[in-house]
Amino acid sequence: MHILKILTFVGLLILSGGMVSNAQEILFEFGERKDFNTLINGVPEAKTLKWIDVNTTDTTWYREGDKLVCKGLPIGVVRSEKMYQNFIMHVEWRHMEKGGNSGIFVWCDAQPEEHNRLPSGVEVQMLELDWVNQNKRNGETPPIAYVHGELFGAGKVTTVPDNPRGVRSKSIENRCLGVGEWNKYTVVCVDGTIKLAVNGKFVNGIRESSKRKGYLCLESEGAQIEFRNLQIIELNEGYILPEHIVKEL
Repeated sequence: MHILKILTFVGLLILSGGMVSNAQEILFEFGERKDFNTLINGVPEAKTLKWIDVNTTDTTWYREGDKLVCKGLPIGVVRSEKMYQNFIMHVEWRHMEKGGNSGIFVWCDAQPEEHNRLPSGVEVQMLELDWVNQNKRNGETPPIAYVHGELFGAGKVTTVPDNPRGVRSKSIENRCLGVGEWNKYTVVCVDGTIKLAVNGKFVNGIRESSKRKGYLCLESEGAQIEFRNLQIIELNEGYILPEHIVKEL
């Protein structure tokens, strides 16, 4: 009996330790999510978005009034507490350094690759306009489309571009603003298709994403960026296959 009690205690201790080690601590709260059906029925109850650190630090991000500030280092991401399938995302962002690089991953696995510390998902690119001038290749300036809201499958995720630049999709109109100026993105994600509006006009899209339900990830990629007014409107679920859903963390 004494041995049985000891074994029971050890088992509970191991279980407790496992629960603690798998606990996912909320790093900060930022943004709101609403349900489309309650919204159109006149009951727009908003819930705060909670973010979990993946591979940045607790000093990478901080709140400043209504803004979320990302210092840019180390390179990595934070992820949403829950996964999303079909939704509309609205966000405002501005770079505070010329040539800054960042973005938001949707339908993301939140599992960073070793070589670049970034996960697999569909990236909604956020580049400052001077990025092309600072990243010349063989003396040639990259296409200006780089910095006006590209969409592409990152890591293991594949997509079909609406406006191809290789495997990436470029915006058909240059609408992003430069350092210190606020940009507005509206991103509609439904059943493997994404449409992106930049500063009030839809200009880009992808389709047939290999992942169609996953986490949101905010990216820290070397330069300070600020976010504000992040809103998610969850839409009705659609038909989805198991292989289109990332592993739940």
